[in-house]
Amino acid sequence: MPRIIPPENLGCPPIRALTFDSLGLIKVTEARGKERGTPTVVNTWGEMNASRTVLAASIDDRLRNPLLAVARKDGNVEILNPCNGDLHFAYSVYGDDGCSPEDNEISALHLFRKKIDDQAERSCTLLTCTKKGDVSLRSVKFPDAHSDSTDDSSPKTWKACGSGEILVGKVDGSENFSVFGGRRVEATIWDLEQCTKIWSAKSPPKDNLGIFTPTWFTSATFLSKDDHRKFVTGTKSHQVRLYDISTQRRPVLSFDFRETAITSIAEDPDGHTIYVGNASADLASFDIRTGKLLGSFLGKCSGSIRSVVRHPQHQVIASCGLDRYLRVYDVKTRQLISAVFLKQHLTGLVFDSGFTGEAETAVANTVAEAETEEIMEQEDDETEKVPVKRKKSKKEKRSREIDFEDKDDEENEDGTEKAPVKTKKSRKEKRSRENVPEAEEKDELRSKKSREHKKITKKVKHNQEEY
Repeated sequence: MPRIIPPENLGCPPIRALTFDSLGLIKVTEARGKERGTPTVVNTWGEMNASRTVLAASIDDRLRNPLLAVARKDGNVEILNPCNGDLHFAYSVYGDDGCSPEDNEISALHLFRKKIDDQAERSCTLLTCTKKGDVSLRSVKFPDAHSDSTDDSSPKTWKACGSGEILVGKVDGSENFSVFGGRRVEATIWDLEQCTKIWSAKSPPKDNLGIFTPTWFTSATFLSKDDHRKFVTGTKSHQVRLYDISTQRRPVLSFDFRETAITSIAEDPDGHTIYVGNASADLASFDIRTGKLLGSFLGKCSGSIRSVVRHPQHQVIASCGLDRYLRVYDVKTRQLISAVFLKQHLTGLVFDSGFTGEAETAVANTVAEAETEEIMEQEDDETEKVPVKRKKSKKEKRSREIDFEDKDDEENEDGTEKAPVKTKKSRKEKRSRENVPEAEEKDELRSKKSREHKKITKKVKHNQEEY
């Protein structure tokens, strides 16, 4: 039987999601209030430009001075304020290397949460990786403004692969280790402090038919924040693989999901549940300990899923993709809670866990509301100035005609002259008016004949009297 959403589960808990699209826009969607509500788009940052497509994003949603890092298609990395969209710092990952952005796009980005320098109140550390395997670890300070932003030191750089393309990069919860993989590149674990490789995976053996599956990783995530030894990957050949670097180099567990490429994987805080999305818009949850399918999420999408994120506090997950919708699901019932249409193809999303929804308006929202109020006031003033033409009823027209007739009678009695009122003439009057000249001619002829007849009669009478 199909699942039915009970009335108490309708609506969305207070969340704040930032989505990124193929035209470089950043849209903020919020659901406010303590009770469940409906998410709406409250802000849009940036200008439409296909060369500034957002490829990767990472957020540090600390209570004081939160930060948002965004990697764009043209090779620029921007550090923004996730509350109002203000730009703190921006730099290019290419520098003087001479590589074009089309051949060497950014494939992985991570904004570190831990502070490396305690003296710098507003500082951050960024990890970036390109498709050709160029990894960079850079620290940035921006104490006052964009002009004061500087690099602490020269960035640490190393090569993550000799050939192939890096398509996946993920940092664990302790932010000491990272995993990289991609097309013709096996999964590898790197120590970020020493910038050295500590483990590399081995490709699985051939199948029963002797067919070898080429290496093509599309997504990856660590199962636990405290343990970097277990991680899950998704492949182009619609496989989900579990690796444990403490036991062996090949996957501990592997299973197929549908028939299209795995595009996104998200972990649950319980440490053994994962959420998998693929290119045919299927979203499901698995118990990675056994590979058992726990259930598929209802409300099927119509486009490839590009990102799946689990909220760290509320029991919801969100997905977005090429169907241009941001969808929010309940983790327990796997029901669709809300869907928001965002107009452009979406490339990723992040949750702002510091958002509570109790505040009336954020700083960025007050500016937008003030602008809308000014526009509404201007429109009201214009409507007041322009007189509104109202259609008169038949009674008003008749009463007005009667008043005009009374006034004409009064003026005629006083001896005053007034211009005649033009009235609409009927067809008979027009026709009679056209026949007026002919009637006048006939009258003149009759009058002449009558005059001549009178003259003749007078002469006859006069002659008779003389005789």
